[in-house]
Amino acid sequence: MNDQPRGLASTLFPVGLLLIAMASIQSGASLAKSMFPIVGAQGTTTLRLMFASVIMLLLLRPWKAKLTAKSLRTVIVYGMALGGMNFLFYMSLRTVPLGIAVALEFTGPLAVAIYASRKAIDFLWIGLAIVGLLLLIPTDATNASIDLIGASYALGAGVCWALYILFGQKAGADNGVQTAALGVIIAALFVAPIGIVHAGAALLTPSLIPIAIGVAILSTALPYTLEMIALTRMPARTFGTLMSIEPAFGALSGLLFLHEYLSLAQWMAITCIILASVGATMTMRNESKPLVAVD
Repeated sequence: MNDQPRGLASTLFPVGLLLIAMASIQSGASLAKSMFPIVGAQGTTTLRLMFASVIMLLLLRPWKAKLTAKSLRTVIVYGMALGGMNFLFYMSLRTVPLGIAVALEFTGPLAVAIYASRKAIDFLWIGLAIVGLLLLIPTDATNASIDLIGASYALGAGVCWALYILFGQKAGADNGVQTAALGVIIAALFVAPIGIVHAGAALLTPSLIPIAIGVAILSTALPYTLEMIALTRMPARTFGTLMSIEPAFGALSGLLFLHEYLSLAQWMAITCIILASVGATMTMRNESKPLVAVD
């Protein structure tokens, strides 16, 4: 009689971890936005990746990774994609609400999922994603339009996310979780010059240090750990399907912490992209694996 509650608990436990991870990532993004007035999106990305790399260096000990010339090249591209994803996402947050930025960024993994499936029903998911994007295009008939440059940054982050998935799968096959630490370190080195040139000495503002550490923990260390645990306790398809609701977490986080109110059309756009992501994940080929995102 005790087997059923125990089975239910073992099923709900990884789901709960994944929900906490998504809430943590979006809360971290909201906190990061509070740093923009001092060091800008460029400096915020730099501080977040620098502190995240230190945390993951201590936790995952990447110096134990065994690299060949070929795997090193893959890890470098993986790290640069990760840095570009973080940088472009934060750049988009300057002018685009958090929920919409997350939804637009999700077009990257959505494209990877659709490419991995190649079924006729994928045209439905492509259509839903296009409808979602069209609903976000500024028009003269609405005051709730979004900034096109900010939206372009978010879509660029989506492209980097797709590259992150493709090269991360290759890099992770050699050194597993240590690849993530190497990727974050390379991302920090890739983005740091941009942040230093933009923000300069402001990066050393003492009051920013605890906030930056908080962002690094909420957006990288905590959710990455929880997602890795969840992924080992649930099917990859279930993991990918649940991850597809992250734009909703972004919208709710923006509403609660940043007071970003969305129009009905924008909520519909987010819903269309979520449904497209869920559908594409459900119909992808069994051998396709979602990868944990560090955005």
